[in-house]
Amino acid sequence: MDHVRRNSCFSLLNVLFFIFIFSYKITHLVIAADSISSGQSLIGNQTLVSKDGNFELGFFTPGNSLNYYIGIWYKKVSIQDKTYVWVANRDTPLKDSSSSALKLLEDGNLVVLDKAKTQVWSTDLSSNSKGLTSTQVVLGDDGNLVLRNGLNESDVIWQSFDHPADTWLPGGKLSFDKKTNKSQLLTSWRNSDDPANGIFSLSIDQDGTSQYYIRRNGTLKPYWSSGVWDEKARIFSLVPEMRLNYIYNFSYVDNKDEKYFIYNVYNKSIVSRFVMALSGQVMQFHGCRKPNSGMCFGFNRRSNVKWKLTVGLSVAALRMICLSANAYQVS
Repeated sequence: MDHVRRNSCFSLLNVLFFIFIFSYKITHLVIAADSISSGQSLIGNQTLVSKDGNFELGFFTPGNSLNYYIGIWYKKVSIQDKTYVWVANRDTPLKDSSSSALKLLEDGNLVVLDKAKTQVWSTDLSSNSKGLTSTQVVLGDDGNLVLRNGLNESDVIWQSFDHPADTWLPGGKLSFDKKTNKSQLLTSWRNSDDPANGIFSLSIDQDGTSQYYIRRNGTLKPYWSSGVWDEKARIFSLVPEMRLNYIYNFSYVDNKDEKYFIYNVYNKSIVSRFVMALSGQVMQFHGCRKPNSGMCFGFNRRSNVKWKLTVGLSVAALRMICLSANAYQVS
């Protein structure tokens, strides 16, 4: 009888161990994916990771905050150096992540649900537009979260690049839609612990000129101006520092539907972003994925204050003030 009991206990332990291992693998398969499809969710510590591992999406708590948000951050840096480049529910925080979810609904909308299954954030798409019977959300290696037609990958229905928070990534654009009369804004965080919309915002001039304004508290009078775009020199007239640019390729587009600026980096080894900072400045951040490869000419160490090696990727990161409201005040 004891032998039978021992065998039964051993078999039960085997079953429990198998269930644990199977569940662990399934959980990490979900975490390792770069996409979710209609009806699927992310909860707790589950994340999406872009194909080449550049970016990660999931729940996070900034700084000393106790609130939770859905956001995107650089994947290949340490937890201490986690840098958030996009936040979904920035004005509607959650109290916990274990009972909340990021879910792709059957009607095609991507939503953030709280504990009571109330929508605190949504892509807010019409259920009868674009034939949203089959959809998929994919996190790209450029940091863009794309909601697309599941039957046609080139049919983009919604993307985070069209709804930036405080960060402008390469390939994204800051535009003015002439049909809807709406501008895309870069808006600062409220403070370092709160990604809610802050007091400073950057947007393109709506009145026909090719310049950017920083506004404070939404006032009509600009707090700062970039000056108009000089296509020949490829600089903004009040930002002469752009003449020294060897990293970015800026382009200005103006057509019947919209006008916008877009930029890319010449060297794909360079990690780059522009941020509308709490200070009212637009900050330029860039670094090199391979600082010893010879592919990042011009990255010279100047001081320990300006340089920081991010753990996990050996990224040499130089922080620079690109556009300063203190330096160029609009009268």
